[in-house]
This record gives sequence, structure tokens and C-alpha cells, in this order.
Amino acid sequence: PNSIYYAMLRSSLTPLLSLFLLFTSTSCFSTFPAFERSRLTFVKSDKGDSSSQTSRLYGLFDGVKEAFSAPALSKPSISAERETPIDRWMGWNVQGDASSSSDDEDGAKFLDSMDGENYVAVSLPKPMGIIFEENDVTSTLNPGGIYVFELSPGGHAASSDKLQFGDQLVGVVTPGKARVVAGEDFDVAISAIKGAEEEEVKLVLFRGPCDALYGPTGASKEWLSEFVQGHA
Repeated sequence: PNSIYYAMLRSSLTPLLSLFLLFTSTSCFSTFPAFERSRLTFVKSDKGDSSSQTSRLYGLFDGVKEAFSAPALSKPSISAERETPIDRWMGWNVQGDASSSSDDEDGAKFLDSMDGENYVAVSLPKPMGIIFEENDVTSTLNPGGIYVFELSPGGHAASSDKLQFGDQLVGVVTPGKARVVAGEDFDVAISAIKGAEEEEVKLVLFRGPCDALYGPTGASKEWLSEFVQGHA
């Protein structure tokens, strides 16, 4: 019903408002009687040239515009091909533009945790100089796992210039052995590093927020296992 009402309203108002805009854009105001001109408000341009003076008519259609562009009215979006100056003046295309903008923003926020480009792998000697912190276990997500909280100045990790705050540890790799630690609690994940016999250990980390790794669209255990094994 709103769509039908909108179409009827648009078809009836468009010719009227088009004539009004055309009428106000001409110089015929100068021929108005004094009584009619007294009801108009004129605004001169800053240039001061009488030939470039512009006039604006206020108050005549303000009520119409406010009534039909009110939030309570359901306003269907208009395609770019069908949009007219009247639609822009009445604000009838705003809802569609806002929806498209919101969709674009949501798409921009998505980070694929099953894309190898969003991971970093680095081999570091012990002690590495990394302070890990456990993910927030009190959240509804309850992901487990640990992330890089701080790099010790002058340490091996800081000197490598490959890690940064927030990197999620997903794998610990030594020659011939690869272990997935994504989702493990703090002690289990750290023991995978400390318990390695080798002095140099490779870490595989996801560069992105916790939700992207452990949320509904996060990487599957099978994918992570295969990915970490590929670094062995």
C-alpha cells in the first residue's frame, strides 16, 4: 500500500513542483505587483552583480516537503535511472542510499580466517620476548586461545618486526611436528612453545580480531590443522 501511495504522490507532485522550480529560476519576479513581491524573501549573492543576483522563495512548499518526507512515511528506494531532482529535493532516495552504505560497511569489516594471506609465520629463538594474553573467556563467544599482548623491547620478536599486538596464536611448529593451539587455554598453548626441544620455534598467527577467528564465520579445525601442517 505504501508503494502504491508513493507512486501516486510522486506522479501528482512532480509536475507541480517542476513548474514551481522552473518558475522560481526565472527573472519574472521583477514583474510582480508590489503586493505579491512583499510576500517573498529575496537573498542576494555575494558577488553584488545585479545580473547574477539569485532569489529564493521560502515558506510556500515547506509544509508539503516536511509532510511527505517525514520518517513515518515508508519511502521505497529509487534506482539511479529513475531518480529526478524532485526526488532528491524531497529526500525520497535517502533510505535506499543509507541501506547500500550500511551493506558496504558490513562487507568491509569481514575478514576471512580461511585465507592464508591473513596469517603470519615467524621462526624465533627462545626466549622469544613475547608476552601472551588469554582471550576474554567471560564473553559469550568463550573462544579460548591466546594472543600477542606485548613485545619485549630488544627481544627477538620485536627485532623480527613481523608480529604486532593482537596477533592470535594458532600453531606451534618444530621440525617434523606441527601443533594447533587455537582455542587452547593459556597453559596448554604456552607449554607447546616451552616444551619444544629445539631452541628455535616457528609460530603461526592469525592477524585479525578474535571474533573473525573463533566466531560463526571462523576457520574450521580441519582447515587450521591442514594450514599449520603446511608450515612443518
